[in-house]
Amino acid sequence: MEYLVLKYVHVISSTLLFGTGIGSAFYLLATTLSGDVRATAVVSRMVVRADWLFTATTAVLQPVTGLWLVHRMGMPLSTPWLAASLVCYALAIACWLPVVWLQMRLRDLAAQAAEGNTPLPPRYWLLFKWWVALGVPAFFLFLALFWLMIAKPALALGGA
Repeated sequence: MEYLVLKYVHVISSTLLFGTGIGSAFYLLATTLSGDVRATAVVSRMVVRADWLFTATTAVLQPVTGLWLVHRMGMPLSTPWLAASLVCYALAIACWLPVVWLQMRLRDLAAQAAEGNTPLPPRYWLLFKWWVALGVPAFFLFLALFWLMIAKPALALGGA
C-alpha cells in the first residue's frame, strides 16, 4: 500500500509541477505579448504566487518521492532510464531556479509600469527574453522526464 500511495503522490506532483509550469508560462507569455501592461502586472503577480505554491513544493516532492520509490523497489541509481531522469531533472531545475528570480523581477517591473501608466520598460523585455530562453529547454526536459518515467527505456549507450 505504501508503494501505491507514494507512486500516486509522485505522479500527481509531477503533473502539478509540469501543469503549473506550462500553464503559468502560457499566460505570462500571452499577456506580455498582448501589450496590456495592467493585465501583465496582474498575471505576473499570479505566476509568481503559483510558482511558490505549486511549482516549488512539487519540485521538492519529485526527488523525495522518486528516490523513495527507487529505494522501495531496490533499483540502483545507475539504471539507465533513472540516471537519465536524474540528469534531466537537475538540468530542468537549473533552468527553473533563475526563472523564479526573473519572474519576480518581471512582476515588479510590470507593476511599476502599470502604476505609472507607462509601457513595459526595456529591462522587462531583456529579462523576458532570458525567461523564454530558460523556459524552452526546461519544457523539453520535462517532456523527456515524462517519457523516461513512462517508457523506462534501456537506453543502450555507446553502441548498437
